[in-house]
Amino acid sequence: MTYATQDDLIDRVGERLLIDLTDREDVQSLTIDADAVAQALGHADAEINGYLADRYVLPLSEVPPTVVDLACVLAIWRLHTYEPTSKIKADYDEAQRKLREIARGVFRLPIDGVEPANTGTSGAQFTDRERPFTETSMKSFI
Repeated sequence: MTYATQDDLIDRVGERLLIDLTDREDVQSLTIDADAVAQALGHADAEINGYLADRYVLPLSEVPPTVVDLACVLAIWRLHTYEPTSKIKADYDEAQRKLREIARGVFRLPIDGVEPANTGTSGAQFTDRERPFTETSMKSFI
């Protein structure tokens, strides 16, 4: 299951723009290419999962509206084969910023009990041996 659907994309940008972005045949059929939409949504999900993987158990049991919106923005960006409008670019940049905030824990999704348990480690740890040559042990040589 993807985070967003074709209907979510239609609600966001309209059917006409979605047709323009997906109907790439020489003779246009004036219909939405469902395969192109599914591929773009799949790429959007993969990108979102890359950001969410360290903070949430995937797949999400419930999809908050924020994630649906992010998936729509990323999919629309992906469907643009030519230069997107400044609005599409701004939306994409904002989505990337929000995903980075989610990954850092600055922005938390309203999902209960899905953050992985803390393992108690805070990174790499090492212990070094005692120094054999110190100022005291080398006193007669200095």
